Amino acid sequence: MPTTLITGANRGIGFELARQLQTAGHDVIAVCRRSSAELDGLGVRVEAGIDITRRDDLQTLARRLSGVEIDWLINNAGVLRGSTLDAIEEQLDDFRLQYEVNALAPLRVTRALLGHLVDGGKVVIITSRMGSIADNTSGGQYAYRMSKAAVNTAGVSLAHELADRGIAVGLLHPGYVRTGMTGHTGHIDPDEAAAHLIQRIEELSLETTGSFRHANGEGLPW
Repeated sequence: MPTTLITGANRGIGFELARQLQTAGHDVIAVCRRSSAELDGLGVRVEAGIDITRRDDLQTLARRLSGVEIDWLINNAGVLRGSTLDAIEEQLDDFRLQYEVNALAPLRVTRALLGHLVDGGKVVIITSRMGSIADNTSGGQYAYRMSKAAVNTAGVSLAHELADRGIAVGLLHPGYVRTGMTGHTGHIDPDEAAAHLIQRIEELSLETTGSFRHANGEGLPW
């Protein structure tokens, strides 16, 4: 039975990943700052009180998981705050927050849990096509785009570094999903997005490690 750890699992896509993977037979470890009634009701292992931007919290998480082996590590937690060129000086804290959560945290979580990852396992980063430079046809959203472009770069480097252990790394765009992050606007609901993401994770292998894909299976440009 695979063990899967998911960050940001208390709501939205993360919650749906936890729910569907548990139904599929995974032992799910749901990591979040604050749990929710819905998450507690799933009966999965909840590791609350973890801020993935804090070193002490990541060390605490690693200690709590002593002896646990992780097959799938899904770096799902993310944040979106609006940003514009005109207001950059007033929005610098939002720029830094998005870089900390979206770009640095997946790398830090992976490093903190590296000793728990099994050889032949999988590391997934839930990213966004808004991190694609070639796909940027509208501009705007500077901070979010920059943070996702940065994590895409980190994911490719991780794919190279972890290949010797047989660990495949996937960079997956879930689609435009109706969640709290998007103000509940979008094209698909979290349950559908999660189902597609799980299909892509199941397909992930060393042959496709480091690739940037839409949850629908389409390859995305860098």
